[in-house]
Amino acid sequence: MTKLDNAHFNMLEQQVRPSDVLDPRVLDALSCIDRADFVDESLAGLAYADTDLPIGFGQVILSPVVQGRLLQALNVQADEDVLEIGTGSGYFTALLATLANYVTSIEVVPELSALAGENLAKAKVDNVQLMVGDASHDCLSTDRVKVIISTAALTKVPDAFLQSVSVGGRILAVVGEGDAMTVQQTHRINEREWQTTTLFETVVPEMINAEAKPVFEF
Repeated sequence: MTKLDNAHFNMLEQQVRPSDVLDPRVLDALSCIDRADFVDESLAGLAYADTDLPIGFGQVILSPVVQGRLLQALNVQADEDVLEIGTGSGYFTALLATLANYVTSIEVVPELSALAGENLAKAKVDNVQLMVGDASHDCLSTDRVKVIISTAALTKVPDAFLQSVSVGGRILAVVGEGDAMTVQQTHRINEREWQTTTLFETVVPEMINAEAKPVFEF
């Protein structure tokens, strides 16, 4: 092993596994997709540290433990299509694509979407469609999908997300503000009913433009 290969192995065995991320498919994805390929070359030496890393434009790539826990909670199956909100540098997108049938990923920063496209092409991940747009209140998708995940925090899950997930599908999102955030999974029971479960606490950067819209009473 090279030094970085060893660091990648240690990321899995000393950080991710001890955090109760034990799903073999998730661990395989984290093993197959090299986090160092999705950060700036100057940060390659920190690629496997359990910390967020900057990717430009005020955005970050989340820590390996947080990403592992999100993937395990989401439990993506090989026949499922996923809508990801927040492409970033494409690392989490690549992990999702390894687990899912197909991933559509929306990014508000055009330069990051372009970077992610380059990174995914180099990693030979081709079951992905990248889109540029503001999904803070609108999923920008005309078709319902089985799985939606937001990789940045929301003050609340927008109604557009609830309407865009198919019956029997689920949404995974970090919800809250400041230091008070939780990972919540919302299942769509039928056309008019959703059920939300709080899974664990974490803190991630807030989504751009994700402040709650005012509620008007008549």
